Amino acid sequence: MRDYGNRESLHGPPLSKREFLKSCGKGLCALAAGHFFVLPGTLRAQMAKKGLIRTRLSPYFTVLGRGKIQCDLCPRQCILPEGRRGFCRVRENRQGKCYSLVYGVPCAIHLEPIEKKPFFHVLPGTKSLSIATAGCNFDCKFCQNWEIALASPEDVYSYQVSPEKAVMRAKDMKAHSIAYSYVEPTIFYEYMLDMGRAAKNAGLLNVMHSNGFINEVPLRNLCKVLDAAQIDLKGFTEAFYRELCGGELAPVLETLKTLRQENVHLEITNLVIPTKNDDMSLIREMCLWVKKALGTDTPIHFSRFYPLHKLRRLPPTPIATLENAREVALSSGLEFVYIGNIPNHEAWNTFCPRCKKIVIQRMGYMIEAIRLKRGKCQYCGRPIPGIWEKVDSLEEGLNRPGAGHTFS
Repeated sequence: MRDYGNRESLHGPPLSKREFLKSCGKGLCALAAGHFFVLPGTLRAQMAKKGLIRTRLSPYFTVLGRGKIQCDLCPRQCILPEGRRGFCRVRENRQGKCYSLVYGVPCAIHLEPIEKKPFFHVLPGTKSLSIATAGCNFDCKFCQNWEIALASPEDVYSYQVSPEKAVMRAKDMKAHSIAYSYVEPTIFYEYMLDMGRAAKNAGLLNVMHSNGFINEVPLRNLCKVLDAAQIDLKGFTEAFYRELCGGELAPVLETLKTLRQENVHLEITNLVIPTKNDDMSLIREMCLWVKKALGTDTPIHFSRFYPLHKLRRLPPTPIATLENAREVALSSGLEFVYIGNIPNHEAWNTFCPRCKKIVIQRMGYMIEAIRLKRGKCQYCGRPIPGIWEKVDSLEEGLNRPGAGHTFS
């Protein structure tokens, strides 16, 4: 029997609050905890409260008898006696049924450029309202947001925000999308699905940044409202996933293939960690798999590691290592290869695979120029995969001399 109800002893000594906030100030982390973020003009009238819990019945569990159930949302398939929670800390057996404990109680709500997700092929220059609750179904030693990802709902400050209210706020703030992010979003599946339906009805995109550790049936149902997914392909061996993430590689690969089958726009991030997953032969193997299983036009981001959480003794990833990884990916046949966490590097730009000219020019998280016409390179006409519907109507004003560099 798998019982993940108490993981406190697994995490070791965390960063101090001062160390964590210092790292956030350097732009290395997306957030600290929900009560540090109050959005002017939106949730200003509502104070965050610690320990908020709102339940919603999960559609994905199996009754085993004698009061036990099996959660069927992710590949862990945690077996839960009455009153116990799964590995994620936010799904509980209550009277023989599986309940989410974080429906409508996000601990992080933040408006930011969609490029920070990172999505480089989805409505560039627009804003996304990012939302997260406590919890995660991985235990990554390099987690950037461990203060909420490794927390229970009782441990964090949260807001009461219904799916409809979140969508309304996103529209008020001129966001073009809602991003389910920061922690593993599939652990607040019911909340994300209902918000996704409301967002789609309101004309907003739904995007998520996920570890991809979800079972096929709930994933395919989620794809009905999902427009784009950024999946962390954290390494390319089962040993890496087992030792550094507390997870498995195979289900993540299946998720990537399912997203492609469901025509969800897909981008991949690989955080390159010195001595852990920076072997170029394995990176080449990963890139060849992406090419064969997902297609040469799948954008991949090689992201720079900075020392955090349990890997604070490792150095940041050398820029040369990331550039080598990019060359390996390009030589393997991948067409859109980026380097992340190094703002203003040339590999933040989007190049046309045919004519090699820059079609999206970036300066940090700002857009300098977009040279696309109806989703095609304006120089040679080569189609560039992505979601560009709002680009053509905005690019003329963006690119003229003296124009602002970001979309409103």
